[in-house]
Amino acid sequence: MRWTPVSGSPQLQLQRHLTRQSSSRGMLAARFARPKTHNNARMLHFQGPSWSGTTFNPNLGRKTTPRSRAWAFPVAASALAIFSFGLTTYATSQSLHAEAPPEESLPKIRFAEVREHGIGAKSIWVTRGTKVYDITDWIEAHPGGEVILRAAGGSIDPYWKLFTIHQKQDVYDILESYLIGVIDPQDLVNGQLPTDDIDDPFQTDPKRDTRLLVHSNRPCNAETPGPQLSAFITPNPLFYVRNHLWVPQVAEPEEHKLTIELVDGTEKIYTLRDLRAKFPECKIHATLQCSGNRRSHMSATKHATGLQWDVGAIGTAEWSGVLLRDVLADAGVNVNPHPSIDPEEKTGDVVRHAQFIGAETYGASIPISKALASDGDVLLAYSMNGEPLPRDHGYPLRVIVPGTVAARSVKWLSRVVLSPEESPSQWQRRDYKCFGPNVQAAGVNWDRGKSIQEMPVQSAITSLQEISGHVPEYISGRGRIYWLDDDHIALEGYAFSGGGREIVRVDISTDGGRTWQQAELLGESDGSGRDGKGDAARKGSKCWAWKRWKCDIPKMDAAIGGEFVVKATDESYNTQPESYMATWNFRGNLTSAWQRVPYAPTKEIRGLVP
Repeated sequence: MRWTPVSGSPQLQLQRHLTRQSSSRGMLAARFARPKTHNNARMLHFQGPSWSGTTFNPNLGRKTTPRSRAWAFPVAASALAIFSFGLTTYATSQSLHAEAPPEESLPKIRFAEVREHGIGAKSIWVTRGTKVYDITDWIEAHPGGEVILRAAGGSIDPYWKLFTIHQKQDVYDILESYLIGVIDPQDLVNGQLPTDDIDDPFQTDPKRDTRLLVHSNRPCNAETPGPQLSAFITPNPLFYVRNHLWVPQVAEPEEHKLTIELVDGTEKIYTLRDLRAKFPECKIHATLQCSGNRRSHMSATKHATGLQWDVGAIGTAEWSGVLLRDVLADAGVNVNPHPSIDPEEKTGDVVRHAQFIGAETYGASIPISKALASDGDVLLAYSMNGEPLPRDHGYPLRVIVPGTVAARSVKWLSRVVLSPEESPSQWQRRDYKCFGPNVQAAGVNWDRGKSIQEMPVQSAITSLQEISGHVPEYISGRGRIYWLDDDHIALEGYAFSGGGREIVRVDISTDGGRTWQQAELLGESDGSGRDGKGDAARKGSKCWAWKRWKCDIPKMDAAIGGEFVVKATDESYNTQPESYMATWNFRGNLTSAWQRVPYAPTKEIRGLVP
């Protein structure tokens, strides 16, 4: 049946047309995709080794099947995450493809009218391409929560480009059921919305230090230059930036709310002001490292996907905040001892994970044993190096999970959920996993990979300087006076291991690993990290921070092999593998092989050569 335009609002016109098509397959899809209340909210069906046959209700955020390990995800969980694990139906076991009316017969809507239906309006409209949709009834049941409101009164296209999982026919069909019209041709340029009318999700992102080495602008991903990693504490402006989405804006930071959701579904809400007033402040030194740090080194052997970081996707700061353990205890959790983690438990009522959800929908989780450990030092941080968190680093509140991959230290923290399951986000279930060197991305079984938590041993050379022995006195950046008889090469760098395991040795080779010498491990207590006080100044229950090191090598020795090699060993005598291929994985995560830095001596040394 062809739709005949009638009088009335665009919504009324389309409603009348769809009523005439009530027997059509498109109308059936529209009915299932339009939840009105919690009682008839659409149900999602997931298929996977642990979830097959389980029904979830994203609205209720509660368990929906008795005595099972199935749990409904909170509304704030990312839409990208939920769809990425095999959404197969909305109340039926097969996809339903909506049949929209021909575009030429749809109501023509001026873009100015779309703008009037933004946040705060009685009805919320968005555009996709040149079509207009009234998504008012969808917002409450949207798997990604209210993040969809960022597109309210404008185009949804730039957001769906970020959440690529939306680019599926099933998702398009759902949106089509909310179609109310098309943009008036008067507002189009070459048949499209003008670029100036499409909001940039990143337009309010903060400005960054120009010294950072940028790998992507939207979202921002930038690393610290090696020479700027010379101190124990990394300055805030130079701390590497790893963003998956945009940087949220917070108008009233002290009123920022953190919701704690317990395993029985009860919630307790704290403002940042509450956290400051109610709990003792804790400070720790902790190193954060991206799982992709040094990925470019692995890719030099065999290409791995992802941002091609060098050695600078790592940094150390003094973090201040309150212990998550204290907050959970106040919320009613028995933190001592932590809840049972019995792998044979079948009821689904046992807490095994603490899920973290950020204001921009990023999600991750850690084992509950880490969250509640008295020496785990998991921090709800509001300060970085004595200053409020910078916007790029989670302002006004983030979680810091020391000794663990930085992907679990969720920024802009808005919700903590205690659950039997890991976070459903793709950043937990897919992106941050490793597979064998023989496994390729195509057809990989993501469920077989273990989510990355603690980091392996890592080390890198961050500075190589030639020092002339003919200079009578050389005052180095290390704050010490050297008198060298021969020309030397001054190496500096860092070494780090996850789980709070202290670095006990850094080895340097100038002949490809045939012979070795030990570097000097530096102190930790001041900004330069070189006062020799070591552990006495360390803040935290364990060694959550890197070790800085230095090594002076005679130039004659350095010239023989033509390269420097570095490897580190931690207190459990874990050490780095020699080969990148030994740990190669298609995602390029956890590059930790010996670092090799080529060296070609200059013909003549004249003081300090950077």
